[in-house]
Formats: sequence, C-alpha cells, structure tokens
Amino acid sequence: MNKDKRYEIFSRLRAENPNPVTELEYNSPFELLIAVLFSAQATDVSVNKATRKLFPVANTPETMLALGVDGLKSYIKTIGLFNAKAENAIKTCQILIEKHNSVVPETREELEALPGVGRKTANVVLNTAFRQVAMAVDTHIFRFGNRTKVAPGKNVLEVEMKLLKFVPKEFLLDAHHWMILHGRYICVARKPKCDACIIEDLCEFKEKTST
Repeated sequence: MNKDKRYEIFSRLRAENPNPVTELEYNSPFELLIAVLFSAQATDVSVNKATRKLFPVANTPETMLALGVDGLKSYIKTIGLFNAKAENAIKTCQILIEKHNSVVPETREELEALPGVGRKTANVVLNTAFRQVAMAVDTHIFRFGNRTKVAPGKNVLEVEMKLLKFVPKEFLLDAHHWMILHGRYICVARKPKCDACIIEDLCEFKEKTST
C-alpha cells in the first residue's frame, strides 16, 4: 500500500461523508465518556437505547453518583456486562468530582486513570469530544487496517501506531469515524460488501466478494 493509494482512499471516504460523527448519542464530554464506557462489547444501538432514558435523569457526575450502583444498573441492565460497567461508571463519577472538579480531563493519562477507561475509550473521548488526533482501534478499524492493507498489524496497538503514521495528516482527525462506519456497514466481518465499496479498486484484500 503506497501513500498515493492511502490518500485516494481517505479522499473518497471524506467525499462520501464530509462530517462524520459517532453513532453514540451524547451532548457533553461527560455523556460521551459514559456512553463509550458502556459500549465495550456492546452495540451503539443498545447503548443509545439505555442512555436515552438515563441521561435525562443523570447527565453529570453528581446526578449519576446520586443514583448509586444499583440505581444506575436499573437503567443499563439491557447492556452487556452492565454490573461491571455500573460500578466503573460510579467510581469514575467519584474521581471526576474529587480530582477534576466534575470536568472530564483532556489528557490520555488522566482519562486512562479512570475505572473502566482503557486506551481505546480514552482515544474516542480525546478525538470526538476534544478534537485531538487520536486513533481508537476497535474490531472494525482493526479489520479495515489489515484487510485493505492501509495499516496492517498483529495487534490493536500496532494498527493504531501505523494509522497515526500512514494516514495523511489532513484526514487524521476524522479517519477513525470513516473507518468504523466503513467496517460496520461495508467491510463487514463475514462477507464484505465489495461490490458496494467505494474503495474496492484501491483495497488490497485478495479475497474480494461479489454478489
């Protein structure tokens, strides 16, 4: 995969969707942080369904902390791993109040120090809420990087580092969203929809499908 091909790939993805956004619903950095924390091993659809009821009641660290773990569980019990997620969210609210004046921090180190917040979650918040260059590699992006050969790697961190190195600078801020959406709807896991793909001629996947 050469740099001209990469440039054309992201040019086309941008042309198709000039202002990509996350499919998680949120109105503040705190809501985004909580939604991303809930989204691990769960779909954005299931998270949005829960947060549509939760956020009108609790959308600040204080109001969420007031629910307590059991109160929060009652809102998110339809989401996978809800027990652990409720505990992490409540602990996160406590730390935000005590250490950060109830404001979501804008550095990776401080975000990753919050319970349940790993590198991927921190990257989503940094990129989406604070518009920092950060590459959150989920299963869709890992597959996209390897399958297209835009940024092949044996593990998530390797793909992340290659994307930061190889994605042309002008596309870095939004590349994460384009790749997730492409992986979610076109470059799907079992049988990619190559005949509906706008970058099919640039992609270096050897086993392209056709209907």
